[in-house]
Amino acid sequence: MKKTILDVDVRGQRVLCRLDLNVPIDGDGRIVDDRRIVAARPTVRRIIQGGGRVILMSHLGRPKDNPGDREKYSLAPVAERLSKLIDQPVRLLPDCIGSEIEAAVDSLSDGEVCMLENLRFHKAETIKDNKAAEDSSLRTKKDDFARGLANLADVYVNDAFGTCHRDNASMLTVPEMLVGKPRVVGYLVQKELAFLGKVVSNPAEPFVCILGGAKVSDKLGVIRSLLGKCDKILIGGAMAYTFLAAKGEEVGKSLVEPDLFVTARNLLESGDGKIVLPVDSIGAVELREGVDSCVCDNGVASDLMGLDIGPKTIELFSHEVAKARTIVWNGPMGVFEVKPFDTGTVALAKAIADATASGAESVVGGGDSAAAIDQAGVADLISHVSTGGGASLEFLEGRNLAAIDVLDRA
Repeated sequence: MKKTILDVDVRGQRVLCRLDLNVPIDGDGRIVDDRRIVAARPTVRRIIQGGGRVILMSHLGRPKDNPGDREKYSLAPVAERLSKLIDQPVRLLPDCIGSEIEAAVDSLSDGEVCMLENLRFHKAETIKDNKAAEDSSLRTKKDDFARGLANLADVYVNDAFGTCHRDNASMLTVPEMLVGKPRVVGYLVQKELAFLGKVVSNPAEPFVCILGGAKVSDKLGVIRSLLGKCDKILIGGAMAYTFLAAKGEEVGKSLVEPDLFVTARNLLESGDGKIVLPVDSIGAVELREGVDSCVCDNGVASDLMGLDIGPKTIELFSHEVAKARTIVWNGPMGVFEVKPFDTGTVALAKAIADATASGAESVVGGGDSAAAIDQAGVADLISHVSTGGGASLEFLEGRNLAAIDVLDRA
């Protein structure tokens, strides 16, 4: 267990709070999905109510040195949206570190809020520790940047679960430098650890995991880990075709990873019936909205690509979900962003909602899966929607999240 924001008296303290405010913003600067900003609100409000001086930091997108990227990836729309959500101003500072930023932070009164500009405007934020270990100049750059951030803090709060699997300067190096000062989790991370921890340590049975998405390679670790814990692992999305091809089935032009055929066969064998694959697919000659599609019952024809699970698979998967008492879902069943290939994903989302209504505990993780349950209109019916795709997968694999480990134990 980790100490939380409730364990710290923040009155009069400079509280440096790492959030994950990496939200989609359209070309006109409008926020398309503010879910992560809304999720950060309880922790921000708690610090304000406790009389803390709030310094928020986050990354946004993947800015380069291209002209216009500073405007394109500025956190200005995020600060504006958060100010409305908490009903008080959120002042966006022009940078993350430096004397001007320190002066602005020192001028805060109790309960006031400022936001540092996009952390990724500094390349040092994303220098990996293994690279820094090999190159002393990179280590110096990362440490100097982290020290500039640490200088702003009397208290450090991690409420950015979506980036807890990364060794970014703001996530790991900063709290490492703040030994002796409070380093705690916010409400969002606390909630994530509680739900995911229960799934890992004490799931109600039957325990069913649903995995989708493009590549088997992205989810090898979690498949291996969950084989020893789950009753069934239902595999859809493009990653299913690697397993099907490994079994010798026809998959047409579907996306596969041939170098993983042997691994896939070994997983199927060691799973001893736990891994459930699609029994039919929706195929088409190309991926575009409104394209003619067909049900592929006996493999995918050579001129087609599989783009969604078929009606028999929907029925099969839904039956397994209905029996489950614990459900974890990560990854869509098809290319759900393009109709008509959203049918399987939406159907599974509704099946999970129905099972939850009947007493199952459900955890949905990953941006695509979260978008899918929104699209299906069942987001409010899921037990827990995780904000961290990669972080939640690593947690389910049983891997330590260093950005959590470094924080103070309760």
